[in-house]
Amino acid sequence: MKLAARVGKVTPSLTLAISAKAKAMKAEGIDVCSFSAGEPDFDTPEHIKAAAKKALDEGKTRYGAAAGEPKLRQAIAHKLKADNGLNYQAENIIVTNGGKHGLYNLMMALIEVGDEVIIPAPYWLSYPEMVILAGGTPVIVQTDASCKITPDQLRASITPKTKLFVLNSPSNPTGVVYTPEELKALAEVVVEKDILVVSDEIYEKLLYTDVKHVSIGSLGKEIFDRTIISHGFAKAYSMTGWRVGYLAGAVELIKAASTIQGHSTSNVCTFAQFGAIAALESSQECVEQMRQAFAKRREVMMQRLDAIPEVTYAKPDGAFYIFVEIGKTGKTSMDFCQELLESYQVAAIPGIAFGSGDRIRLSYATDMTSIEKGMDRLDKYIRSLF
Repeated sequence: MKLAARVGKVTPSLTLAISAKAKAMKAEGIDVCSFSAGEPDFDTPEHIKAAAKKALDEGKTRYGAAAGEPKLRQAIAHKLKADNGLNYQAENIIVTNGGKHGLYNLMMALIEVGDEVIIPAPYWLSYPEMVILAGGTPVIVQTDASCKITPDQLRASITPKTKLFVLNSPSNPTGVVYTPEELKALAEVVVEKDILVVSDEIYEKLLYTDVKHVSIGSLGKEIFDRTIISHGFAKAYSMTGWRVGYLAGAVELIKAASTIQGHSTSNVCTFAQFGAIAALESSQECVEQMRQAFAKRREVMMQRLDAIPEVTYAKPDGAFYIFVEIGKTGKTSMDFCQELLESYQVAAIPGIAFGSGDRIRLSYATDMTSIEKGMDRLDKYIRSLF
């Protein structure tokens, strides 16, 4: 069978592969401590599940509008205005099958052969692959130890072919958060060069210490007109399996994304969307409780890493990841993670998946017992290398 050439241009997800292997080992009875998860370990809050069950009982099981339930689109628009200072209407929103699907729709609607998309590294592993599938060219910009792109780097990377800049704050895999001043400086470049920016804000609610989330599109009309928001319900509300995300942007773009979605998946699961409405319109205490749990886990993992002189990391102020620099061990990220899993039963994600071959991603979206045990094993493994 001759497959389409585009399939050979992309690589399978390493995060899913590592997680699958760790789960298979657990199924065999092996005591694995997994730091590979990209999802909260909490159950979806009860009031969200209850809303979906109610929708089922009320017969919300039919086809719906391809762009999403009108009430959910209105609720998302209200959230973006109230929380982020973004003046969107329901017509500026499309509900997608998770945040990943929204980004894929965006690339398919916007990127053509020859278009360049600027992606700072470390990056979420699917960004460049989506650009490639759309026929575009990912332009990877390596950042320094801060894991943040600078305005000078952004400006130097822009060419006449540049169409889009991908911004992710809080970041996967690093957990770093851009400050308002840093975002303002980047916004000035975007406006000056008249390109577009997609701001992936799915970890917005998971912030620690005294940092604040600022959406780049809220910094003025000119940058707002050039901004697309990618978001979803998976991380903040522990709704990963529900597959409900969204894009917000210019009406023309949203209509184009809706056309593509209409010929691929059509509407997102109807009753799941009613759960998402409850997530937005009900108390946010459940989000705060999960955030506080993550904050405690983050502190423990950071303390344990600080006690290992052979590794360093950029301070994670958001999300639930720490991106650890392991260059002093002499191991590539792939070899490091393979040995760590097979010999010490700890699952971590190789940094090469995120464009950084001398780092690994650790997720603290797991229970404290697993964190303590897993960090003991990680410490033991690293010490065995010296």
